[in-house]
Amino acid sequence: MVAAVIEANLNGFGGFSFLRPMFPFKNIRELTCLFVTLCVLTSHSLADEQEFIEDFLKREYSLVKPYRGLGFSSSSQWDLMGTAMVTPDHVRLTPDLQSRQGAVWSRVPLTVRDWELKVHFKIHGQGKKNLNGDGMAIWLTRDRMQDGAVFGSMNQFTGLGVFVDTYPNAEKNLDKTQPGTQVASETSVCPTSGKRSSHYLHRFPVSPRDASSRACASCSCGASVLLLLPRPPLTSPRLPSQRTFPYVSVMLGNGTLSYDHDYDGRPTELGGCTATARNALHDTFLLLRYSKSRLTLAVDVDGKQEWVDCADITGLKLPSGYFFGASSATGDLSDNHDLISMKLFQLTVERTPEEEDEEEEVTVPRVDNMEQFRVDVQEEGMSGVQLVVTLLFSAMGLGVLAVVGVSVYGRWKENRRKRFY
Repeated sequence: MVAAVIEANLNGFGGFSFLRPMFPFKNIRELTCLFVTLCVLTSHSLADEQEFIEDFLKREYSLVKPYRGLGFSSSSQWDLMGTAMVTPDHVRLTPDLQSRQGAVWSRVPLTVRDWELKVHFKIHGQGKKNLNGDGMAIWLTRDRMQDGAVFGSMNQFTGLGVFVDTYPNAEKNLDKTQPGTQVASETSVCPTSGKRSSHYLHRFPVSPRDASSRACASCSCGASVLLLLPRPPLTSPRLPSQRTFPYVSVMLGNGTLSYDHDYDGRPTELGGCTATARNALHDTFLLLRYSKSRLTLAVDVDGKQEWVDCADITGLKLPSGYFFGASSATGDLSDNHDLISMKLFQLTVERTPEEEDEEEEVTVPRVDNMEQFRVDVQEEGMSGVQLVVTLLFSAMGLGVLAVVGVSVYGRWKENRRKRFY
């Protein structure tokens, strides 16, 4: 019966007899058999290609379902911290409750040279837009399992941090600033050259009578002087223009830089983009790729299954032996922060002998041509004012020593004279 059906279907191709001169087959049945064979071979080749990609998945660095023994078994490659809890579908770093912190950290230090990290996450909650917080972070750092103020992990970290910030702290701080508010600026002033450089510290209200600039103290070259300056425009590096949240940003820490929550980390941001990942009806992903001292970040949060470029940082160097992790925190505002998977793939990258020689191993993360990651120690000679002050105090010190010496010598001489009477 099946043969009869196939025969009937093949007879239906009789209208395509004009194709026979192009295909030297005796009948359409041979062409059909060839087509079926090609389909089977193609399916096998696609399966083989899929297996080839999976072979690059480094499971010792990946967090995937099912999360057997996560945080409890000695055989698990990951640890839980804080309020993080495991469910069959995800690892919930923080629930939609106030003042919670949670994290998950890999136990295995990363030794892969070129890699790609795909992060599947979900942020959702009951709060309205801009009434939720605070966000989550993906880490590759030297220190693990350290709680702190940066999305549930430590500040002044050493390594890489990718932040999904859902609350606009900088804009809220600007809204609280009144028209009569002044900005405190720590300024380094040199009397001889008149040059000064300043950075803004904090805001506080002052009366219009005190709105003019004034100094608390003045001293020699190189001293710190506190000035009251008019509030800078919104285009200032410390008070940047508005941006849409959630916002994804990249920061590289060298152990001394601090993440500035009040300004959403903008002073130390290397790159970033807007990513409307909160309360999405579809899956949301991040993709980090590191190869040849270049870090790229892409996002897929629109449900189009397309990667959108977010940041591209060249000249970035990361040491080996750091740990992957993910953390989250809530404050007065909250959200559910769920981590579904973190998959690390090892990349096969060819390098020329010249590139091998130029690529150096580093012990501290750094970015080329970025001054805040460089520590330059320079010995400067004394200026004229410093020389005069030094000579003046030296002369005064010598004078005091001379007076004390003369007084001591007089007493000693007088005591010696009395000894002979």
